[in-house]
Amino acid sequence: MEAISQMQQAQVQQSVQITMLKKATQIEAQGALALLQSVPVPAQLNNPAHLGQSVDTKA
Repeated sequence: MEAISQMQQAQVQQSVQITMLKKATQIEAQGALALLQSVPVPAQLNNPAHLGQSVDTKA
């Protein structure tokens, strides 16, 4: 009888652990999404198309 009780308790603990892991994963995903959304959009530069196409290696 005691073995059955221990097994049931272990199953409950495992279920709680899985639920908490899923919740932690959701919270982490929300944090990552908020971080990605907080990144500013890069500014559009009005430079001519030829700028930045070559590197002067002899300088």
